[in-house]
Amino acid sequence: MRRPLLRVLLAASAAAPLAAPLVAQSPSSFEAEIKRRTQEVLPQVVAWRRDIHEHPELGNRETRTAGIIAAHLRSLGIDVRTNVATTGVVGVLRGGKPGPSIALRADMDALPVTEEVDLPYRSRVHAEYNGQTVGVMHACGHDTHVAMLLGTATVLSAMKDRLPGTVTFLFQPAEEGPPNGETGGAKVMIAQGALDHPKVEAVFGLHVRPGRAGEVGYKANGAMASSDQLDIVIRGRQTHGAMPWAGIDPIVVTAQAINALQAIVSRQTNLAQAPAVITIGSMHGGVRRNIIPDSVVLSGTIRMFDAAMQTEIHERIRRTVTDVAAAWGATADVRIEPQTPVVVNDPALTTQMAPTLGRYARRAFADIAWTPSEDFAFFGQKVPSLFVFLGATPDSVRVEDAAPNHSPRFFADEATLPYGVQVLTGLAVDYLNAPRTRP
Repeated sequence: MRRPLLRVLLAASAAAPLAAPLVAQSPSSFEAEIKRRTQEVLPQVVAWRRDIHEHPELGNRETRTAGIIAAHLRSLGIDVRTNVATTGVVGVLRGGKPGPSIALRADMDALPVTEEVDLPYRSRVHAEYNGQTVGVMHACGHDTHVAMLLGTATVLSAMKDRLPGTVTFLFQPAEEGPPNGETGGAKVMIAQGALDHPKVEAVFGLHVRPGRAGEVGYKANGAMASSDQLDIVIRGRQTHGAMPWAGIDPIVVTAQAINALQAIVSRQTNLAQAPAVITIGSMHGGVRRNIIPDSVVLSGTIRMFDAAMQTEIHERIRRTVTDVAAAWGATADVRIEPQTPVVVNDPALTTQMAPTLGRYARRAFADIAWTPSEDFAFFGQKVPSLFVFLGATPDSVRVEDAAPNHSPRFFADEATLPYGVQVLTGLAVDYLNAPRTRP
């Protein structure tokens, strides 16, 4: 006698080890709510941005900014740790349902730059930086990063009962580097457990830059360059400026060495394989116009995207500078110190989250690598990461004419703020709600 078909199917289903989804709610079902709540919090996001922009603080000195962050997170019922990596803030939002744990990161520090943008909330702050009195400005847009992540925390907190998992908010100090003699930044946050309580399985971040406001670029694998610190001392022999033959002129040697360094990139490096940059940003030598000095001190930066190329270029820099100096009878000391690794976007995570970027950005597109560096890279060395580029140029300005990051005229249009909130919120919600299977 044959059993009814339904009974057969039920028996087979019970016996087979089929994968069962742990989360049934579609990520896209949150889209309208995220966009609505973003508009509701937007006036506060703008106010945070303007306040933080007007009161910038250098790395490891972000006490006022950290206080604003901690107070708001606590008002949302988020668990807060302060003084992480000196001035960092870590907030933990636990959703109403079990699920994975992710992190969202924003950096807080400003730069030793005197602002030249005519804004009602422009910075007039001065501070001491490595023994010098300097202007202080959010010339890299970290003020917008903080404001957008605070907005994201507000939106997610309003939805927490339906969130399957946990979101850790990382407000990081000293991304641009701590003052001389201090430690700081992402490495110290990680060492102090920022990714461990709870254990984070993916981390997301964004950075504003010139580009159409609200548009997001993303790239799998190497997205931002490594950064190595380059210091060179070229020693000659001091003499009267009217009698250069009586000494060894380190200034002339330095000029030859700088030209030779540029030839390493333009003539000895396969740029079709990966970009590379060698920049000398500081040169000091001499105290008087008619005295040829004893030495010249150079400092600079090296950027690249390939580990093998990095080793090769380091060796060529040492050899080139040493040999150029020797040809003139001078000597050279070359010191190269790695600072920040390549920002690597996990390919699978990038592919998974690309549709989210498309839904919440003004436009999302696959981009090329960006040669600045970011110590977000250290988070990506610990867990899969995705770091995206958010355009912040007003529609009235050609992107090609926009001042770059670190310029005293850098400006981030507030029209980009809601897109940043939506993107960060969407990445969190979509990742937490992504279908997962169990045996």
